[in-house]
Amino acid sequence: MTTLEPQDATEAQGSGYAAARLLLLQEKERTGPSRRTALARLTDDWLAALFAAAAPPRGVALVAVGGYGRAELSPRSDLDLLLLHDGSTPGEAVAALADRIWYPVWDLGIALDHSVRTPAQARATAAEDLKVQLGLLDARPLAGDTALAASLRSTVLADWRNQAVRRLPELAELCRDRAERAGELRFLLEPDLKEARGGLRDVQALRAVAASWLADAPRDGLDTARRRLLDARDALHLATGRATDRLALQEQDAVARELGLLDADTLLREVYEAAGIVTYASDVTWREVGRVLKARSARPRLRTLLGGRSGDRKQPVERTPLAEGVVEMDGEAVLALSARPERDPALPLRAAAAAAQHGLPLSPHAVRRLAAAAKALPVPWPAEAREALVTLLGAGSSAVPVWEALEAEGIVTRLLPDWERVRHRPQRNPVHTWTVDRHLVETAVRAASLTRRVGRPDLLLVAALLHDIGKGWPGDHSVAGETIARDLAARMGFDRTDTATLATVVRHHLLLVDTATRRDLDDPATVQSVAAAVGTVGTLELLHALTEADALATGPAAWSAWRASLVADLVKRVTGVLAGEPLPDPEAAAPSAEQERLAVEALRTGEPVLALHARDEQPLDPDEPEPVGVELLIALPDQPGVLPAVAGVLALHRLTVRAADLRAVDLPTELGSGSVLVLDWRVAAEYGALPQGHRLRADLLRALDGSLDIPARLAEREAAYPRRRGVPAPPPRVTVAPAESRLATVLEVRAQDAPGLLHRIGRALEGAAVRVRSAHVSTLGANAVDTLYVTRPDGSLLPDEEAIDLARTLEEALG
Repeated sequence: MTTLEPQDATEAQGSGYAAARLLLLQEKERTGPSRRTALARLTDDWLAALFAAAAPPRGVALVAVGGYGRAELSPRSDLDLLLLHDGSTPGEAVAALADRIWYPVWDLGIALDHSVRTPAQARATAAEDLKVQLGLLDARPLAGDTALAASLRSTVLADWRNQAVRRLPELAELCRDRAERAGELRFLLEPDLKEARGGLRDVQALRAVAASWLADAPRDGLDTARRRLLDARDALHLATGRATDRLALQEQDAVARELGLLDADTLLREVYEAAGIVTYASDVTWREVGRVLKARSARPRLRTLLGGRSGDRKQPVERTPLAEGVVEMDGEAVLALSARPERDPALPLRAAAAAAQHGLPLSPHAVRRLAAAAKALPVPWPAEAREALVTLLGAGSSAVPVWEALEAEGIVTRLLPDWERVRHRPQRNPVHTWTVDRHLVETAVRAASLTRRVGRPDLLLVAALLHDIGKGWPGDHSVAGETIARDLAARMGFDRTDTATLATVVRHHLLLVDTATRRDLDDPATVQSVAAAVGTVGTLELLHALTEADALATGPAAWSAWRASLVADLVKRVTGVLAGEPLPDPEAAAPSAEQERLAVEALRTGEPVLALHARDEQPLDPDEPEPVGVELLIALPDQPGVLPAVAGVLALHRLTVRAADLRAVDLPTELGSGSVLVLDWRVAAEYGALPQGHRLRADLLRALDGSLDIPARLAEREAAYPRRRGVPAPPPRVTVAPAESRLATVLEVRAQDAPGLLHRIGRALEGAAVRVRSAHVSTLGANAVDTLYVTRPDGSLLPDEEAIDLARTLEEALG
């Protein structure tokens, strides 16, 4: 028989563990908790064998802490280990023992978080480092002196409870700091499953709070949420082969397949739902902790004021009425003792409205009771219920936690059945900050501050809540949303006229911003088409307010002073049409004095003339500064290649084009008449200061005479900043807008935003021998939507077939 040396035995154990571990991770039938438990048990046995092979002395124990202590081992998890000794063994011997255990772990490439301490040292370190103390709360002996390990865990747990008044605020601050860094898991397109708010770290924090005996988290669904987050992390490790907790976009399809889910959206919805449960439990728990700590700090002072032990007498609880059946108690809105939810179907909405209006959280016990006992509202709703919903939405930001409490107990979907389709639904466009459901609530919050601008604030608030409700269905969400809004409005008890108005507002909630930023407002057909869709001044008023609320609730890239001014201009023109005022003829409009002065100078010199004018572009939100905008006027003798030349020069100087208007001005001269092209551009600096006018003019001259190779310069700049790896952008798409103008053919270009995009469009159009009348540029995140008004060189519209061919040519050029 061959006898293995200790080193050989250790290597054999390591190779055996590695093979068994690989086999375990490849077992498709073993998933989730079963695989984590099996992996932890397999690792326990291996480490115990390593410990035994090292011939440890008495008074030493190997202890798993943290996630490993909880037996939550994902495929690429690191091992959190503590070598605990009673101090009777010399330090050199303990260090040698540690090496006999740590090195085989490292040899297999497994990450290791390790420490060697006595119980006194472990307690002292825990007292100084909150993270160490949290890890020790989950201590689990693996081998050796288990009594020593159990004693340490009991002592640390007792310390935690004794110090809870001081340490829980530290833990709360740690959670807040982490949330600020990592964001809110349920709203991120690439969430960190561990660090983001609502992730696995928060689950651990809730366990620690429960261990303090001061407060406990709502248990409903919490274990399921924790298991779902752990399962997602396991699948992420298996799909990537890396120890990562960030669910990156390019990994989501593979993770979904690993979990047997339909697609990446289904994966995100499940993850978001789990995070929402954890977040709600955290909010409730930390609120309870704050209340308990406040009561404990007040009790000694009260005892002193009342004199000795008389302060120990139980004080009556103060209950302040808020609404019928609703009172304030201990900083929360709770049900009154006389409340009867089973006989009062409007009580859930009335309680929610009262809580939000007074800036109070709705007690979780009250919400749970309402969900279990409240009678369903009749259809249509009584006026009281409808008014309570409007009151809730009109409370502004304080409505958000109340709404989330209703959602957590399923009350919202009971009131609005179609809500289930948008719950936790991700929005893949990076412009969006929120999931669909939270965006709807945020839009209502923003709309609450705009109710003084409309004659029907109730319709504005309800439209804000429902405007994207169609995103739960296939096809155009505005079209689907119109039908759903009509059904829900009737369910809420609105009359036919109000129901029709809400349906119209939902159907056209994107009309104003899309038209204002992508269409020529000087074209009468543009304004008349909006007026026909809106129908009345009251509906226009609602759409205007909803447009602003929707954009502000989308994210900082969706709204700006520039967009606000364009929408306001459109609303003013449409209001005039609805009032019967005639629209001015754009063909008859004379150039401004500034444009005429520049045109005369350009005709006299035969060269481009420029003028820069700063525009009032103050940001709507001081916390979201936007680039400084300017109006750039250029006049030059009419010649081919003007649009790509100007757009290219602006791109080289890192100027973002927001709108461009081109018009030919005929001027009398001594020799007859001369034609001058006047370009009115609205531009903004990507960053830094605006370039000087003389530099723009010099580069424009070079671009026009061919000495400045703009495509080559743009290509050099793009090569100097290689694109990061990510999800490939969809191909560009060019469409012809049907019969939207009697002045020009309208092309709409949708493409990935990039420096020089308008330059490339201009070159393609020049090659097709068409004239650009005006261009309107809209950029949201990484996507650009450029609308071009083009004609034949003689100013006539393009025939349908010619327009379609031009769109295909432009698509090919941009592709």
